[in-house]
Amino acid sequence: MVPTGSISFRAYFGVNRTTPSRTTGETPFFLVYGAEACLPPKILMGSPRVQFFDESVQEQQRREDVDLVDEHRWRAVIRNARYNQALRRYHQRLMRSRELHIGDLVLRRILNREGLHKLSPSWEGPFKVTKVCRPGCVRLATEGGTPMPNPWNIEHLRKFYP
Repeated sequence: MVPTGSISFRAYFGVNRTTPSRTTGETPFFLVYGAEACLPPKILMGSPRVQFFDESVQEQQRREDVDLVDEHRWRAVIRNARYNQALRRYHQRLMRSRELHIGDLVLRRILNREGLHKLSPSWEGPFKVTKVCRPGCVRLATEGGTPMPNPWNIEHLRKFYP
C-alpha cells in the first residue's frame, strides 16, 4: 500500500531510498539485505526495471548477489573510510593548533558582561599560566601570584605579548 499523506509519504520513502549514499556508494537496503528494493510506485507505474524483469534469470543473479554481498559491504566500508579521512583532512587544514606553556602571559575573556556597556573591554588580565592540566586546559594566577580558583579552557584565553 502506498501512503497518501505527504508526511507519511516522505517518511516511507526516506527509509527505502534508492539513491546510493555519497559515503558508501550503496543504498541502505542493499547493505542490510544484500539486494536492491523495488518501491511500490515503480511496480504500479511499470518502470523499465519492472518491465524487463525475467524470473528465469533472477535465481542465478540472486545466487551471485549472495556470493558478492560481503565484497560490496567491504567496498562500502573502504569508501566510507576514505570519505571520512578526506573530511578530517579538510577540517584539520583549516584548524590552527594553539598551545600554552607554563609562564606564558594570557588575557582572559570576560564571560559575564552584566553591568558593562558595549565599549567595555572584552578581555581582562594579563594572567600567568601556572599549570597545564591537559591540552587545552590551564590554571592561571594573577600577576601578583594569587591563583585563580578554576582551570580555564584555551578557547577563552588569548596570548598576551607585553
